[in-house]
Amino acid sequence: MIFFVFYFHFLGIQLFSRKKKSTPVTITTNKPPPPQTAAAAAKVVHKELNPNPTPDNITFSDLGLAEWAVNTCKELGMKRPTPVQHHCIPKILSGQDVMGLAQTGSGKTAAFALPILQRLAEDPFGVFALVVTPTRELAYQLAEQFRALGSGLGLRCAVIVGGMDMINQSQSLMQRPHVVIATPGRIKVLIEDNPDIPPVFSNTKFLVLDEADRVLGVNFETELRVIFQCLPKNRQTLLFSATMTSNLETLLELSANKAYFYAAYEGFKTVESLKQQYVFIPKNVKDVYLLHILNKMEEMGVRSAIIFVSTCRSCEHLSLLLEQLELEVAALHSHKSQSSRLSALHKFKSGQVPVLLATDVANRGLDIPTVDLVINYDIPRYPEDYIHRVGRTARAGRGGLAVSFVTQNDVDLVHGIEAVIKKQLEKFECKEKEVLDDNITRVYKARPQKLKSLGEKGIFLAKTGMKNKMIPVSDRRPYGKHDTVT
Repeated sequence: MIFFVFYFHFLGIQLFSRKKKSTPVTITTNKPPPPQTAAAAAKVVHKELNPNPTPDNITFSDLGLAEWAVNTCKELGMKRPTPVQHHCIPKILSGQDVMGLAQTGSGKTAAFALPILQRLAEDPFGVFALVVTPTRELAYQLAEQFRALGSGLGLRCAVIVGGMDMINQSQSLMQRPHVVIATPGRIKVLIEDNPDIPPVFSNTKFLVLDEADRVLGVNFETELRVIFQCLPKNRQTLLFSATMTSNLETLLELSANKAYFYAAYEGFKTVESLKQQYVFIPKNVKDVYLLHILNKMEEMGVRSAIIFVSTCRSCEHLSLLLEQLELEVAALHSHKSQSSRLSALHKFKSGQVPVLLATDVANRGLDIPTVDLVINYDIPRYPEDYIHRVGRTARAGRGGLAVSFVTQNDVDLVHGIEAVIKKQLEKFECKEKEVLDDNITRVYKARPQKLKSLGEKGIFLAKTGMKNKMIPVSDRRPYGKHDTVT
């Protein structure tokens, strides 16, 4: 990834391409600053040690937002700006490129959407802003948030993602909506396949890379090159992320004199309002313990829950098993059709079903206030994926619970997670005899019915180079080792 950033730099395809005066780098941290060498001191770096640098008396109007934007915030229940909004909104309004780094649930979307919409209200045309994000579900959520914040502007917003009709998407772009929210792969294809599309972006004022650590990954190198080449050099570029990675650090080194950098970041960490627990169990009874917890949701005061699994196959199998157990669930993974993915997410967000089964396509950015519980049915391979998963609950100061199912094969992964978040997971209290006596018979009876349902739905196991994968007969296509995020 570091190579990727330097690759863009040497090609002259720079993320922050406009020349401007050197601006301070603002870093919010609880830790005292390390001793600076003379060379380091030559760089203009301003560190704020206050972990919550937004004074109680600061309002949205103090940030330079117009009255209509302030009123919209009030209507949406946004009482006062969060730290990332307090620092980034004025800088964006002043015309600066911005890189913002803050925890999940900290209000990053409003931090870039509000100033973009204010500038749009002053000079409305399309396409005014292009927002690039790594997942389809996050693209639709961003569109909802833009429409809510721009409800008084007659905002026209287009979502351009895979799995949808490309002719309709091209026609939508040709109508020049104010804001385009896209995943990298689909917007690249439309730009390359239709010569009328690149001019649509010739006057775009803002480029936003949301979940920038993922978008700037090697997987999207080709897509980003195509996107950058059709955008004007005098645009504003805004990068927002919840995690600092080596690629973002390198980008900061290359762009420190061109972009304003705000970070409320103390390494990979989870919020204090989140309770993190584990249950150590044999692998063959994970579904039994899952049923026990789901049956206790009302007793635990849990309104809705997200269950994360590692593969599409596991997601579909577990979904069918829970349906056999007469539990209402929705399943979300990358091998469902886009309409099915949207339907599953809508059912969950609207409260029609209280449980969402998902792969890591749902681990970033999704903001659903009713999610009180996250279950790691499968432990993620990388600690940052754990942090993003459990970040779906305990957002915006609310409380939440994350429970991880740990088998003997997962112990090292859990230790790695604990080392990164600098916390030990607490034990989830449940009585083994009660769990097994109440649920094991039901689960074991439902398992054969689940396999029967798989056959009725036309799902078969296809051998790939890596492992067996579950593929609907109507949608046979290559699989990667893990679920994708495009």
